[in-house]
Amino acid sequence: MENLKTPTELHDMDLSELKTLAGEIRELILNTVSETGGHLAPSLGTVDLTVALYSVFDFRNDKIVWDVGHQAYAHKILSGRRDVFHTLRTKGGITGFPKRSESPYDAFGVGHSSTSISAALGLLIAGEIEKNSGKVVAVIGDGALTGGEAFEALNHAGQLKKKLIVILNDNEMSIAKNVGALSEKLSEIRLNPQYHRAKKEFEDFVRSIPFPDIGSKILSAAQSVRYGLKSAIVPGALFEALGFSYLGPVDGHDIKSMRDIFSRIDALDTPVLIHVHTTKGKGYAPAEKFPEKFHGVGKFDKETGEIYKKPAPATYTEIFGQAVNACAKINKNLVAITAAMPAGTGLRNFAQYYPERFFDTGIAEEHAVTFAAGLAAGGLRPVVAIYSTFLQRAYDQIMHDVCLQKLPVTFCIDRAGLVGEDGATHHGVFDLAYLRTMPGMNILAPKDENELRQMLFAVLERNEPAAIRYPRGSGLGVEVDDIPKKLEWGKWEVLKSFPGAEISIFAVGSMVKVATDVSKLLEAEGIFVNVVNARFIKPLDEKILNDEVKKVKIVATCEEGTLQGGFGSAVAEFLADNGISKKLLRFGIKDNFVEHGTRSELLNLCGLTADKIFERIKREILRSD
Repeated sequence: MENLKTPTELHDMDLSELKTLAGEIRELILNTVSETGGHLAPSLGTVDLTVALYSVFDFRNDKIVWDVGHQAYAHKILSGRRDVFHTLRTKGGITGFPKRSESPYDAFGVGHSSTSISAALGLLIAGEIEKNSGKVVAVIGDGALTGGEAFEALNHAGQLKKKLIVILNDNEMSIAKNVGALSEKLSEIRLNPQYHRAKKEFEDFVRSIPFPDIGSKILSAAQSVRYGLKSAIVPGALFEALGFSYLGPVDGHDIKSMRDIFSRIDALDTPVLIHVHTTKGKGYAPAEKFPEKFHGVGKFDKETGEIYKKPAPATYTEIFGQAVNACAKINKNLVAITAAMPAGTGLRNFAQYYPERFFDTGIAEEHAVTFAAGLAAGGLRPVVAIYSTFLQRAYDQIMHDVCLQKLPVTFCIDRAGLVGEDGATHHGVFDLAYLRTMPGMNILAPKDENELRQMLFAVLERNEPAAIRYPRGSGLGVEVDDIPKKLEWGKWEVLKSFPGAEISIFAVGSMVKVATDVSKLLEAEGIFVNVVNARFIKPLDEKILNDEVKKVKIVATCEEGTLQGGFGSAVAEFLADNGISKKLLRFGIKDNFVEHGTRSELLNLCGLTADKIFERIKREILRSD
């Protein structure tokens, strides 16, 4: 690998050289991810597939689109980023996902699921219009194929009959059973031009029979027999029904077989789906044994597989998981829904304790939300646990199917705010802004893990749509009550109030602790501050807001979300609507996508640390004196 100058050099390598290269790439991925964290198991599983692709296609002209991008590390290494791969997911380094601005080999930026086939089809047609003869390959996992957009794209591609190449990376046997030698033989037959020529000649012959009724009946009977047999023995009948030629399953670690297929698909005049079967974590025993654990992983000891974890309080995800179980024990109508992330959202234990009340929809957030709406319309109390960045995909369903019908669906929004190394595609900074526009939606954000528990109990006592958003990672380590304190609906919490205070800070969620720290820094300078935990973003506690605003010269809002349309905007609207003229400082995320880096680095970058907020407030107070 050290002597590899360009990706096209793989075209001239023999099989043994390609296997050696694959081993070196695995070692580099393992060494790097053990230091930086990242998506280890998916990328190890696609090394051989990536090497086979690069040994046949020329991605200077051809294009490849990776779905989600969890599995694209080998692609990054082979496409000129080997020497900077050690900077993976670090601030200023290369991203964990394909990104168009990072490399011309990244044909399309990704990070969310089920987009690759749509994007690849668009690239293919654009190439045709621009007279570019390059091929386009979409690589999609079996999990991503559960997303509705993937099937919409398959349907469209089949209709257009464009020569799109879709590679289904099946690492869980969730699409179809591997039928071994028979399927491989059928793939060989389909790749043979004589097969397609004979098929066409037979159809032409039958249609030429001078008795049309008889000819059509013969052809119909032949097709019925062919499709019936195919459905019984070939796992790709669904794809062929959508207009694709289906090849596979193929061993995704057999470079020779994959090279042979990739180099011969020009014989087909249809879109083609190649089904490869891979093993997540291939080549690293701990990741092969525990693929979910090593799917997205922090730093770890590569010799033992032990993941480094500092002692820390329980995470918000864990507290939510405990709370929803406690609520389910009381409320027999409570059901829980996840979109393919029972562990990531804290619902794994719920699924074990209440299997008949737990639903995993797969990577299908739109369906998950409307499904929840249907459950609510049927008299149940659905709790939908989804990461903030993925809930964006169900905007219309929340608006149209939940809020418009005033259905009591509870959204528990994990990873709200800045999430760190996964970067712009995964930061959950837009939920406050878009949810706040929805009539009838209640929005809450806890200051700590105990308040999260209180909030879940509170929203489930009401018959309205509600969303609780909470950050990634550990809580503050506060004691969590077994029986939660009754939370007064819509009421904010005044944490600090001083006669003669110059500024009131209204903070939500993760920023409440920061605001409290800011107040201490200001008080050390002789500047007294009122601090309010504005835990209800919608509805606003207009009484406390009005009372606190009137006491001070300056009003500040703090939120770990976008400034456009967020909590600060709600306060600005209140001031304007009520004719209140006050200096307003809004602390949040500006109108740009935030890069990747550690969470602390990004909070500092966005000016959301106690020191940065303190300095800005101090300047404003000195200016106003």
